[in-house]
Amino acid sequence: MSTYSKAHICQCLTRLSTVRRNSPVTISGARRKNGQQFVQGVLALAQGLTELGLRSGHVVAIAAFNSDEYLEWLLAVAFVGGIVAPLNYRWSFQEVKSAILAVKPVMLVSDESCSRWYSELDDDSEFPFLRWRVFVGSNSLDSMKLPNSLATETIRSQTIRDLDLNFTWAPDGAAIVCFTSGTTGRPKGAVISHSALIVQSLAKVAIVGYREDDVYLHLAPLCHIGGLSSALAMLMVGACHVLISKFEATAAVDAIEKHSVTSFITVPTIMVDLISSITMKENWRGKHSVKKILNGGGSLPPELIGLVANFFPQARLLSAYGMTETSSSLTFMALHDPTVAEISRQSQGPEGVCVGMPAPHVELRVHRDGRILTRGPHVMLGYWDQYTAPQRLEPTDEIWLDTGDAGSLDDSGNLWLVGRINDRIKTGGENVHPAEIEAVLLQHPGVIGAVVVGIPDARLAELVVGCIQLRESWEWSDSGCCVAEDESRQVLCSETLTKYCRAKNLTG
Repeated sequence: MSTYSKAHICQCLTRLSTVRRNSPVTISGARRKNGQQFVQGVLALAQGLTELGLRSGHVVAIAAFNSDEYLEWLLAVAFVGGIVAPLNYRWSFQEVKSAILAVKPVMLVSDESCSRWYSELDDDSEFPFLRWRVFVGSNSLDSMKLPNSLATETIRSQTIRDLDLNFTWAPDGAAIVCFTSGTTGRPKGAVISHSALIVQSLAKVAIVGYREDDVYLHLAPLCHIGGLSSALAMLMVGACHVLISKFEATAAVDAIEKHSVTSFITVPTIMVDLISSITMKENWRGKHSVKKILNGGGSLPPELIGLVANFFPQARLLSAYGMTETSSSLTFMALHDPTVAEISRQSQGPEGVCVGMPAPHVELRVHRDGRILTRGPHVMLGYWDQYTAPQRLEPTDEIWLDTGDAGSLDDSGNLWLVGRINDRIKTGGENVHPAEIEAVLLQHPGVIGAVVVGIPDARLAELVVGCIQLRESWEWSDSGCCVAEDESRQVLCSETLTKYCRAKNLTG
């Protein structure tokens, strides 16, 4: 296969060095870099890594806060054919140790966020494969005295011999090994190819509408596939990146106002904190600049969607459903669009939660037992232990990735998510999905939070139990009174909620 037909995430460098040559590409604290400066920084680092001895297929682990240097490291390692393994700076040392022993990086790049790990890592007998430790940030090297320690600037080549973008690939075109969130146990390293990341970027460009004139605020950590994939999409179009080290609501709101941010991604927790911080401001000056918001990691309740529409009146709000193993988003759904009078959507219903339609490159299938399957160029090459196995199974056209989720596809092609296959509650011989009941409970005006679990029961095997969080204006009654008996009070009881669920076609 000729290399001119192969995808590579560093192909964005050509556009950045020409179309965005003199325009800002990264704003990280007090540092601003235009396209030319950013690309030269990547090339200088890539050349320095080559001179140091980094080769195709070598793994470089990165554990750091978000910064412009993180983006440069990501691209520089990929440029020379290395594989980046982002590590979560929030992890305990035992979690980090497990990941490092799994992928065996030759280099660890970190900043002050991970200083608590350093003394533990100073054991060459336990990590003999770790040849270099590199610190990001001007003061890191002064405070850390570990063997084989380097600073980013000491690695960068002072003279770039070859400015041609002649990048290299790792075996099978692997670009990153990204660790899953671990919903079914210990996090596993998903090996994701350059092609998968490019396809995901194109999906976000097409559906969310990322453009060259966007100012993108990094709210999600780059160690997660959501933050990483959106960053690559923005690099592809040549947008400007505004980076704050980690999410803090006040800092994020200030950045939106200061830099006229046009786009960002969130999860429900981040969105709640953002809205709360904005509400406390006397004069909110960022309401008209934001045009695109992509939410993942869970659905947004209608009340929160309304608040987003109020505080970001020019923004198109979309939700996405996906996972690490599929390079991020599988489906997208519009939640609010200021250019459309009313969006016709069914966010919740008797079949679970609607998460929208598959992206154009995504093929979805629902197995007869309800498992959601997918295949296509967006799917990972495999988990790390499969990728590095001496004898790997060759993929065939009939292999589908099991997402581990259960759901259904309606006649319009929308995917309805019921919950995790392994989360099903077996009660009285019937399978019950907690997420389906939670979705119905959250539709009640008095409920803002709901969790459904199964507890052991001698007769039913498992008893379905719901835990709810009431809105401030509502109260709970154990005596069985309901709203209908006293219209002046907003009261909930178990009998009321049971009737409500039955009215929504839930039995039991």
